[in-house]
This record gives sequence, structure tokens and C-alpha cells, in this order.
Amino acid sequence: MSGAPAPDGTPRRVLVLGATGAFGRHVCAAVGAAGEEVLGVARRPGPATGTGRFFPMDLTGAGPEGLARLIDAERPYAVVNAAGAVWLCSPEAMRQANHALVGTVLAAMAAASWRPRLVHVGSVHEYAPQPAGTPLDERTPTRPTTLYGRTKLQGSEAVLTASAAGQVEAVVLRVSNAIGAGTSPGSLLGRVAAQLRAADADREAVVRVSPLRASRDFVDARDAADAVLVAAALPVGGELINIGRGEAIPVRTVVERLITASGQRARIVEEPEPGSRATTEQDWMRVETGKARRLLHWTVRRSIDSSARDLWEATAPAAEPSPPDHPAGTVPAPPRPETADHRPRGDSTRTTRSWPPRTRPVQQPE
Repeated sequence: MSGAPAPDGTPRRVLVLGATGAFGRHVCAAVGAAGEEVLGVARRPGPATGTGRFFPMDLTGAGPEGLARLIDAERPYAVVNAAGAVWLCSPEAMRQANHALVGTVLAAMAAASWRPRLVHVGSVHEYAPQPAGTPLDERTPTRPTTLYGRTKLQGSEAVLTASAAGQVEAVVLRVSNAIGAGTSPGSLLGRVAAQLRAADADREAVVRVSPLRASRDFVDARDAADAVLVAAALPVGGELINIGRGEAIPVRTVVERLITASGQRARIVEEPEPGSRATTEQDWMRVETGKARRLLHWTVRRSIDSSARDLWEATAPAAEPSPPDHPAGTVPAPPRPETADHRPRGDSTRTTRSWPPRTRPVQQPE
């Protein structure tokens, strides 16, 4: 993809919903790095507001009309829905962000005269958990066991239904556990990073976590954002595509890599959360990514060490810029174009483990 105008003279522009979120900021960066024009949309400014332009909008409260006007005023060739909620929010907020908001987006795209492609960011947690050794592919049953998974599934199903009915050209990407800059402070790795930042640099840090038994498919958020960029450019409408590393990595390994990236001496202390029940069941996840390789010609490029460094470096305190104004909130929609070809588990055992001290992060190629 390049920054050249489309054949009809319109600029190559991508509208990113949830632009300042944990994943949306990476999508904005990927679009900008490809030479495309970025218009980020979110309720409040954040780290992504330095990439392209920013338009403040409460998508769950404003209804579809404002977003439809923005689409008609900006005429993007793609809309990326990277908005959503997973950590540190109420069940109702999760339903609104992961399901109701998708209905708003679909209604806005139906009401707009301009017809961009929609790339919806789903989650592999929409699938039913599988036994250890059984990978998740696009045919895996969708019986999520968490509210997050259920609400994300409702959103993805709404997009696929609208696409099948010809109401929108859309693709759904089910992304595995994305890590990197912007990882939520409510997540395991976010909590580990916060404990390391709060520790005295001259003393061994104590990192307290739930028992680290699980293995997960971790993908660098920048790699996943690259997949979004490709899906926005290729004719893969109507498809459901998994995005992941294709490898089950012990969660303990990722925590240790984050400690290494911090350069901090640390001791891991595993403690079951209050009210958790003892279990010996293995918690395991690996994503099958053959469809992504085949349709998107996409695969991961960055290592877990690179992801850990990106996450750690982004937790350093930094000021956030204020958003510029945008005229689309008051500009009437342009005339309808003649063509529409743009269209945590645990038991009662407490364990500790020390991680070797290092004076600086280990630098490895991505």
C-alpha cells in the first residue's frame, strides 16, 4: 500500500475507531507508516493522537448519524473498528463497547452515501476453549465462557451477518492475545509492568502474580496491526480470519521476558487470588493462522522479546497531546457519489522464583 490517491482522485485515508485504545494506537501507527492518511476517532485524546488527525466522538452515545456524517465528509477507503473493552470496566460497559457499538457502526455505514470497507477487530476468545494440543481455527465452535468473549462474539456475528446480506463489505479478524505498547494496566502483563516501575531500582523487585500455569498464543500488537492494514486493502470481504503467532507460549516465559526488558532484578511470587479454586487443568491456547497466510500473505515478524521491550518502554511516564479541531462535526455531508465502488486460576500453593538480575534490557533483533 502507498500514499498515492485512489483511481478516482480521493486520498488513501483510513478511519480508525478506538484510535487511542491498546490496539487502535498500533493500527494508526501502521497506517501512517504505510504512507496512508489516518483519521483517529475516540472519546478522548491519547498516545495515537500524534499520528495523523484526531476527531473526538463518543460512538456509544452519539448514535450513527455523527459517524455517518464523518464518513461522508472524509470518504475513507476503509473503516477499522478497533474499539472495545476488556479490562477494568463494568459488564454493561463491556456490552456497550463490544456489541452495541458495533450496531452503531453498521447503521452509520448503511446511512452514509460513501461506501468504505469495514475491518472489524474480533477476538479468539470468541471460540470455545479447546483441550491442550488442539489449535483454534476458523471452524472451531464459538461457545465463549467469559462475558468478554460473548460480547465480542455478538459484535463479530453482527458484522458477518451484515456482510452476508450485502449491507457492508467487511472482514472480521479474530486476534489472539496482543501485547506491546498500550497493554492495559488491568491485564497480567500490565500489572507486572506497574510493579516493576514502582520498585526501587537498587533492590530486588517482588512481582506478585496468580499461578502462572497457562500457555497462550501471544502476537505482537504491531504485527496484528499490519494484518489489519492488509485486510483493509485486499478483497477479502465476508471472510473470518484468525490472527496470531501460531504458537502456545507459557505465560511465565512472557512475564520473564518483560522482567528482562525492564532491566530490573525481580523475584516472581505466585499467589492464588482470593476465592479462586484449586485446579490441575492445563490452560492452553494456540491459533491456527494458515488462512491469514493464504489470504493476507501475512505472518508474524516480531519476537516476544521485541513485544516485551515495546510494552516496557511505553510504560514510562509521558505527556499526551491535545487533539486538533476537525470541521466534519459541522460540515454537511457531500452529495452522494455517482458510483459506490469505495465501498486467573490457582491453588493453595505459594511458589516463588527469582529471575536473574540484569543491568539493562537484552537487545535482540525483531
